[in-house]
Amino acid sequence: MSSFRRTLAAVAALLALTSATACGSDAEASGQTKELRYQGSVGLVTLPELAADLGYLGDVKLKWIGNVTGGPQDIQATATGQSDFGGAFNGAIVKLATANAPITAVVSYYGSDAQTFQGYYVVDDSPIRTARDLIGKKVGMNTLGAHAEAVLKIWLARNGLSPAEIAQVELVAIPPVNSEQSLRQRQIDVAVLGGVIRDKAVANGGVRTIFTDYELLGAFSGGSYVFRDDFLKRNPDTVKTFVSGVGRAIEWARSQPRETVVARLEAIIAKRGRNEDPALVRYWKSSGVAGKGGLISDREFTTWIDWLADTGELKGDKPKPGDIYTNKYNSFASGGGAA
Repeated sequence: MSSFRRTLAAVAALLALTSATACGSDAEASGQTKELRYQGSVGLVTLPELAADLGYLGDVKLKWIGNVTGGPQDIQATATGQSDFGGAFNGAIVKLATANAPITAVVSYYGSDAQTFQGYYVVDDSPIRTARDLIGKKVGMNTLGAHAEAVLKIWLARNGLSPAEIAQVELVAIPPVNSEQSLRQRQIDVAVLGGVIRDKAVANGGVRTIFTDYELLGAFSGGSYVFRDDFLKRNPDTVKTFVSGVGRAIEWARSQPRETVVARLEAIIAKRGRNEDPALVRYWKSSGVAGKGGLISDREFTTWIDWLADTGELKGDKPKPGDIYTNKYNSFASGGGAA
């Protein structure tokens, strides 16, 4: 049973509990909640954390409840009421939404462009150069059933591998911070490296790419933050403040010199006191988000809806992107965002 299937099963089992406990937490409070529980990432600064530090969240406060290594687990926590928002690969959001989880994507938070992308890396002397060379090999990625797996399987299929051959490529879940070391120690044959972790590995030398998601799909936003639908109904102003604040943080980072952004990220890590190494953020280049202020487009969901349908993971009619995401909480949708 895959990790994501376990995620779906857990969500299904806890949805009833979610509706009961959610009413007891937010509904009893007077007015809209102003504190958002979330999970972070070790050694990295999330866009909401950056937005909060820049003062873009106004009176909305973030409450860190721990760290998470994969998007499916993050949005599972949101769907089951353990956190108020979570972020994941858009294909994972599609899976959860079609399993009747009451969640909606509201703003993009990561993506791929010429500067920031996910690459599939091998050591320099590896014999692996083509898609067919991956048959029987191990590919390490941060979580199964998400971005890295989807992109890999699309690439393999486009390069002529049959479903049976693709099934012979072994996928291994590895925490991002351990991926480079696992590749160099040859515990895996290929490592999926993205963002600052990829840049650090490249700077260390001795690795090369087979392909990247940017080469395969062009510039795109790959993941979104989601909220539960009941939370959105009770707290629309809080969500609008959050989404627009994240959008402003995206544009702030896009417009500032790289050195300014890196310095800010290092300062945030130092202030929050989680005993983390700030080395990773020194390799930051961009968020990779395609849309202005994190605006979401249909394409960023149709790509994965079509892929999931083609692989037989979606049953029945394909969901419509507009049923899974909304831009209505994002002030950039109406040409705003600067206030």
